[in-house]
Amino acid sequence: MNTQLIESKLDPDLAVINEICAAGEPWVKIVKQGQIFRIVDLEGNQAVDTLFFNAHDALERYSVTDTIRAQNKLYLTTGSKLCSNFGNVMLTIIADTCGRHDTLGGACAAESNTVRYALEKYPMHSCRDSFLHALAHETACEQLGMSKRDIPSNINFFMNVPVTAEGNLEFVDGISAPGKYVEMQAEMDVLVLISNCPQLNNPCNAYNPTPIRLLVWDTQTG
Repeated sequence: MNTQLIESKLDPDLAVINEICAAGEPWVKIVKQGQIFRIVDLEGNQAVDTLFFNAHDALERYSVTDTIRAQNKLYLTTGSKLCSNFGNVMLTIIADTCGRHDTLGGACAAESNTVRYALEKYPMHSCRDSFLHALAHETACEQLGMSKRDIPSNINFFMNVPVTAEGNLEFVDGISAPGKYVEMQAEMDVLVLISNCPQLNNPCNAYNPTPIRLLVWDTQTG
């Protein structure tokens, strides 16, 4: 895949949202059409499991199959259009200093931790736990009437999951580094649901989950 490393010119001091999300925690915000949304990998090699929903109708949500089919590529970078299950473009990646983001690895869960690693890993915190916590406690999710059945396959920003010649997935060291970021422009009002991955069993977080920074700009101020 040809990466598209493009830096942003936006000033963080002008962002209307500038927040830190701790490792293992969920983060929920609505990004309005035309606004620009940035995820910053503060310490490097952090996996950021991310879902997008139409902020007015949760039945429309990010679709990995529609996104891959539309661009004919497995990985995301500058220029990638994130498509919904209704075939609409939800966001466009407009800047990226990492260059490769995973669409296939999915979110860790108690069940997958057990199958992949060991039975005693079942109680460990997981991204699915974070998603479920947000659905139950975040007002924006409650207003849309969302439940666990509304969790589709997610994007893993900054995560490196190569596909082998045999079609298998490998969870390997990331290619991100401290301060790397990905930036998207919303093509519709979107609800952003993030689990800042707590995974300790594979190299996706360098075995050390770390915080991320989330920023949003209005186009007129950015």
